[in-house]
Amino acid sequence: FLVLVFCLVIIYYDYTGYPFPTAPPVDPFAKIKVDDCGKTKGCFRYGKPGCNAETCDYFLSYRRIGADVEFELSADTDGWVAVGFSSDKKMGGDDVMACVHDDNGRVRIHHFYNVGQWAKEIQRNPARDEEGVFENNRVTCRFKRPVYVPREETIVDLHLSWYYLFAWGPAIQGSITRHDIDSPPVSERVVSIYKYEDIFMPSAAYQTFSSPFCLLLIVALTFYLLMGTP
Repeated sequence: FLVLVFCLVIIYYDYTGYPFPTAPPVDPFAKIKVDDCGKTKGCFRYGKPGCNAETCDYFLSYRRIGADVEFELSADTDGWVAVGFSSDKKMGGDDVMACVHDDNGRVRIHHFYNVGQWAKEIQRNPARDEEGVFENNRVTCRFKRPVYVPREETIVDLHLSWYYLFAWGPAIQGSITRHDIDSPPVSERVVSIYKYEDIFMPSAAYQTFSSPFCLLLIVALTFYLLMGTP
């Protein structure tokens, strides 16, 4: 009898065109809001002055949500974008979270540990609620990880302050390769997740004219040209 009822239901759907229930659509990736920087989340921007999450060479934000810290990363690359937590501003012995664009078009979050200049992937991944997108030649992602973790060499406690290492670069078959620039930017001082700031770091193309020495030199040269030579 049950088999007969099931068959009648199938025939009903076939002839009436009434569709079977389908899974709800996946929400699209919500754009990163930069208006919240320095208010409800901390941000780092590297690139052209005035850039945002869609135009900076590199962008990172962080904010506390309960027992987690939510990170948002974005970079001008078709490969990967990462943040490392370091005790000394140097690559080596660092906990690294990377968002990697694979050959299937997906962006996945991976966990690495820097051994010298080499990044070793760690199977234990503290990331949760991960999401990412590759659009307009940019890798952008969002994920959470716990503030407190059991003491372990490869995963740091985020309630402590660390230098943040910022890096991005190409990927081959979903595996990261060397970062795009020889000297990736680093936070000037240790970062506390309990303090929200909006920090801008000019990229190499804009650092020349932001140097006080260069500004003084430009002023002196301008004065010399205006006064003329004797």
